[in-house]
Amino acid sequence: MKAPKIGGLMQGSADGRADRVDRGIMKMLAADARTSVSRIAERVGLSQSACTRRIQAIEASGRITGYGVRFGLRRMGFRVTALVDIRLNTQAEEDLAVFERAVANIIGVVECNLVSGANDYRLKIVCRDLDDYERIHREHLGKLPAVSIINSSFVLRSIPTRSEADALLG
Repeated sequence: MKAPKIGGLMQGSADGRADRVDRGIMKMLAADARTSVSRIAERVGLSQSACTRRIQAIEASGRITGYGVRFGLRRMGFRVTALVDIRLNTQAEEDLAVFERAVANIIGVVECNLVSGANDYRLKIVCRDLDDYERIHREHLGKLPAVSIINSSFVLRSIPTRSEADALLG
């Protein structure tokens, strides 16, 4: 199955892999979503209209699902990041769904992942300080349905790694 042609160039591939032009577009948008189409077009060697069509096609394919900002958490007063492993006393799909809905309502939870291994979920929670985390634990985590064990670890230092765009697109 061939990928559709856009602007005379093959766009991506049928299995979702991006070609050189798509990768260039996605990397530029990942670095700064406010980059103008004219600048992107110039860097990847397309006309503005062809570049616009490419961006629209990438979005329509689901390879870009949205645009956002990155926050300076420390500058916003969030100085503690907790990684919380949670084990439930049930694996029933209905109980997992109830747990996930409850977690989605906790302010400060920025990630919730169902994981393999000894625990069922890993949460990433940003807090102002340890007192704030203690409050979240007392008022929310300790009251989550079907929880049998909660283990909390605190990030001491975040080591810069590659961005998603660099890791996925090279």
